Amino acid sequence: MAHPLHHAESSARKFGGKPSDYQCLHDWFDSSKEHLALFVHRAHRHHALGIFELERQFGRSLTNSAGRVIPTRWIGEQHVREDCQGRIPSLGDWLKRIQPEPWMANGRIDNAPPEVGRDPRAEWLAEVAAGKTILGLKDWMAAWAPTAPSFMKQEIAETGEVT
Repeated sequence: MAHPLHHAESSARKFGGKPSDYQCLHDWFDSSKEHLALFVHRAHRHHALGIFELERQFGRSLTNSAGRVIPTRWIGEQHVREDCQGRIPSLGDWLKRIQPEPWMANGRIDNAPPEVGRDPRAEWLAEVAAGKTILGLKDWMAAWAPTAPSFMKQEIAETGEVT
């Protein structure tokens, strides 16, 4: 299938009603095309887990314009089968085919304590000058406060700034 509309037309032929009864479900499956207009966008939702996510998103069933109650899972299975040569892959089927890259395995935890004596006002001014923030100092300090040293947190809470 090339387009969610074609899936919706197929659903109407299979389950009755009109394509518009099914369009939003098929649009949801193919929404990842917004980010990657290649067939591999299907790795995002075209699998068994995606079908259950569809059911959680739209409910267990819908009533089409012909008055027939259709399980949404059936519609999801139809969509995935039409796009994946008749099968419903697992999420693992997609993930195990990802080609690993070095950046994927080099996680890091940044537990370094903030520097004593740092000047948050100067840091904020530098970020404003560099176009990295448009927040006022008080808002920036509130966002920065969780990473501040403990001796600064009380002052930030009371005044919204560090002296």
